[in-house]
Amino acid sequence: MPLPIEELGKEEGIGKVTISRLKNAGIDTVEELLLFNPEELEEIAGIEFERALRLVRTARRLARWEVSVQKGDEYASQISGRDTLSTGVSGIDELLGGGLVVQEIYEFAGEYGSGKTQLCHQLSVTAQLPPGKGGLGGKTIYIDTEGTFSPERVTKIAERFGVKDPLENVFVARPINVDELEELVVRGLKPYLRQGVKLVIIDSVIALYRAQFRGREWLAMRQQRINYVLDWLKRLSRLYDLLIVITNQVVSVPSSWGVAVKLPAGGNIIAHASTHRFFLKKAGDSWLMEVLDSPRLAKGASAQFTIKDDGVWDA
Repeated sequence: MPLPIEELGKEEGIGKVTISRLKNAGIDTVEELLLFNPEELEEIAGIEFERALRLVRTARRLARWEVSVQKGDEYASQISGRDTLSTGVSGIDELLGGGLVVQEIYEFAGEYGSGKTQLCHQLSVTAQLPPGKGGLGGKTIYIDTEGTFSPERVTKIAERFGVKDPLENVFVARPINVDELEELVVRGLKPYLRQGVKLVIIDSVIALYRAQFRGREWLAMRQQRINYVLDWLKRLSRLYDLLIVITNQVVSVPSSWGVAVKLPAGGNIIAHASTHRFFLKKAGDSWLMEVLDSPRLAKGASAQFTIKDDGVWDA
C-alpha cells in the first residue's frame, strides 16, 4: 500500500506547512514524491532547495526505494518477469519478441494512414484482457493530440476480442497546446494511474510541438520541452509499472542521391527517449512495420499486417 504523504510529518523537522504545500502540488503519497527532483519541488511547491532535497531523500528511505546494483543475470531475470502486452496480431507479436513490455517506451512512426492510430485503438482493447490472454488486465489513458480517437472503432475492436464495455476502461484526454499536455503528464495523470491504468498512449507525441514551436529559432526550446515530457513518462512507467506507447509523424530529409527520405520527426530527443522505434508504411494491399532501432530487436526486421473493420490483423 502507498504511504500517505502525511507519514513525512512524523519525521523530525517536517511540519504541517510543508505537508500542505506538497498536497497542494498534487503529491498525495510518499511514493509520488519520488517522481520529483528538488528543483521541481522548489518550483511547484515553493519549498527551498535544501529542504526539498531532504524531503526527497527521506521519501526514498521511507519507501525503501534505492538504486540497486545487480548482477547481469539477476537483471535479466527481472526484465523477463515484466508483464507483456499482445497486439492481437501474431506477426507483430513475433516481431516484438512476444509483445510490448511494461516500463518501456514504444514509438510507432509513419505518414498519415500508415496504421499508427489503428494499432493504438487495438492496444487500448487488448490491454483490458487478463494476463493469461495476452493483456495487462488494466485500463488505458489515451492522450489524443490530433483528434483521431474513435469510440466506435474501439467498441468494434472490443467485440472481436470479447471485451465488454471497453470504453469504461479507456480515459481520453484532448490537450490543445503544449502547456496542457505537459501539465497533464506531470500533474494530471497520477489520480488515474492509481485506478489501475497500465497503458499510456500519446497519439501523437510531436503534433502540438510542431504546431506551437514554428521556425528554427524555436527548435532548441521545442526539443527541451519534448525531452521533459518523455522523461516524465519514463518516471511514471517505473513507479507505476506502465507501458508507454507514442506515435510520431515524419519529416522529409534530402538524401545524397537526390531522393527525399521519410524519417521520424523530433530528432535525437525522441530517438534517445524511445526504447524501441518502428516505422509503419503502406505496402501494396497491406501495411508494413519495420524495426528502426531497438536494444534487442534486429534492425530492419519487419512484419506485415492488414486493417479491417474490427482492427489490425495479420496480412
